[in-house]
Amino acid sequence: MTTRSASAVECVAGPGIVLRGRDIDTDRIIPARFLKAVTFAGLERHVFEDDRAQLRARSEQHAFDAVERRDARVLVAGANFGCGSSREHAPQGLARAGYRAIIGESFSEIFQGNAAMLGLPCFAASHDDVERLQTLIETTPDTVITADVAAGAIVAGGLRVAAILPAALREGFLSGQWNPTAMLLERFEEVRAVAGRLPYITGF
Repeated sequence: MTTRSASAVECVAGPGIVLRGRDIDTDRIIPARFLKAVTFAGLERHVFEDDRAQLRARSEQHAFDAVERRDARVLVAGANFGCGSSREHAPQGLARAGYRAIIGESFSEIFQGNAAMLGLPCFAASHDDVERLQTLIETTPDTVITADVAAGAIVAGGLRVAAILPAALREGFLSGQWNPTAMLLERFEEVRAVAGRLPYITGF
């Protein structure tokens, strides 16, 4: 569940999924060979494709292949999540797979910005709090995680932890101004008027 006022993102709640490890980069989230697509449609089928295949080859299971985690909406990762190349396909794939918030120790700034453009908040919490949250999800899979953008808090069962967003992103989620495309469309007549005054648009 994502609570919105107009287009604001105020609170995200749902089951969680754990992805342990640090420095999980965008090439692991969406391998480079899937960047050739003309649209982002279907990217969700390829999230962590190579990692999942490697584990299946060893008769092991990746968290994203677990049937009982298919309804997960909150991803709980480690430190420096989304590092590596700046490909926006990585948060696109996660958002299209149904994830509505990510909690981790830290994030690549570019990944966090790309995620914010999709209405996908990335909350940073301490190492110990992330560890406690991951353990809770693993031992009590039905726990609902609630991530409150305004309060900067994560609540899961009896566990409550502080989690932060960069101030500008936080304000964008709460005001509904996280989506620049929607903002342009809401005032498209003004956009058209400005375009009409630009010689490099109308002068040819």
